[in-house]
Amino acid sequence: MDVIVKIAQLLVSLSILIVLHELGHFTLARIFKVRVEKFYLFFDAGFSLFKKKIGDTEYGIGWLPLGGYVKISGMIDESMDREQMKQAPKPYEFRSKKAWQRLLIMLGGVIVNFLLALFIYILVFFKWGEEYVPVDRMIYGYSFVQEFQDLGLMNGDKILALDGERVDRWGAIHHDIVVNDPREILVEREGTMMNIQVPEGMTSKLLKLEYVMEPRIPCEVAMFTDNRMAEAGVELNDKIIGVNGTPIQFYDEFIDLTRKEVNTSFDLTILRGSDTIQVQTTTDEIGFFGFGRKSHVDFFGTVVVKYSFIQSIPAGINRGFEITGSYLKQLKMLFKPETKAYEELGGFIKIGSIFPSTWDWHRFWNMTAFLSIILAIMNVLPIPALDGGHVMFLMFEIITGRKPGDKFMEYAQIVGMVLLLSLLLYANLNDIIGLFKN
Repeated sequence: MDVIVKIAQLLVSLSILIVLHELGHFTLARIFKVRVEKFYLFFDAGFSLFKKKIGDTEYGIGWLPLGGYVKISGMIDESMDREQMKQAPKPYEFRSKKAWQRLLIMLGGVIVNFLLALFIYILVFFKWGEEYVPVDRMIYGYSFVQEFQDLGLMNGDKILALDGERVDRWGAIHHDIVVNDPREILVEREGTMMNIQVPEGMTSKLLKLEYVMEPRIPCEVAMFTDNRMAEAGVELNDKIIGVNGTPIQFYDEFIDLTRKEVNTSFDLTILRGSDTIQVQTTTDEIGFFGFGRKSHVDFFGTVVVKYSFIQSIPAGINRGFEITGSYLKQLKMLFKPETKAYEELGGFIKIGSIFPSTWDWHRFWNMTAFLSIILAIMNVLPIPALDGGHVMFLMFEIITGRKPGDKFMEYAQIVGMVLLLSLLLYANLNDIIGLFKN
């Protein structure tokens, strides 16, 4: 059921984005009196699920959910309609219009996707506000992965700044470390300020990690995943304060002492109210005790900032530009072999996994806005067969006054389609390999 909900959210989100993206092209084409022959959600390779012709345009839904398209008269696109291009240009065709008009038509989808993201973020801020955990509430500091401990960070350190920029929200620290690749981390350790140097090349290691640090919190029982702990005498809200006679304060210390040993018996010291209790329990075949701990949100709570509609406008626009800048930095990593970011490139499975397993409108619209920005950026890349490829050739025409030949555009379209299909296969193959690794 969880998978079905994720797939449903992904399909609804992509359908909204694809239709509005193509509507951007469609609207500008109509403004400049260019005929649009087809307007399709998803591709209709061989056949369509639904189609209806209204005026000069056939509207439909294809069966292949890899995108959508509008077929614009007199334009070399994925339809590869060579017969139409052999005929003399007609006034209502794309190729008969001025270069700047064709440029705007090709940018229509990207413009709509970017503006849509800003609009969604504005409404999200207005409806739900902004919720986050301030870093000044992390009174116990953080626990770090081994790669960070090797740099000199210690569990319990409090991160104050990255490359001189103060941090104020816990949720942004991991992102800023991985994406911004800081060279210096300012931490507070037992009241003393110190700088930790981060060498170049650290990003390639961090990209493969689910997290680089976690808020340090006590080890309190929030739930049971089986009955072993309960049978041993453990109750919800109990705090584990010792393992095999060794006192502990935090969950990371509990993990260090148990080390996910499989089928192993442990003596645990439990604090329940003011009472101390000794229990014995055993790990399972994968090293788990069968309980879930309380989260940092349970301990520290969150701050919710509410916005009026007027206040939500600059806040939403700012969020849109922040996300755009962040994604551009992440995209840049793909072209740096030393980061090995290409190994993390994902397809539909990875995209679908970012949606929650229950339908949450707040997260749905946040993810839709994020995907809208991704769609805008990916489409504007200067790759033939994408909007950005057409834009590149149109800019060449505007600057030089020379229009690329139809035959050249056909070959460029074929090369672009092969490249895009190769990237699609690679990304989805990464997803499949990832499933087997997990």
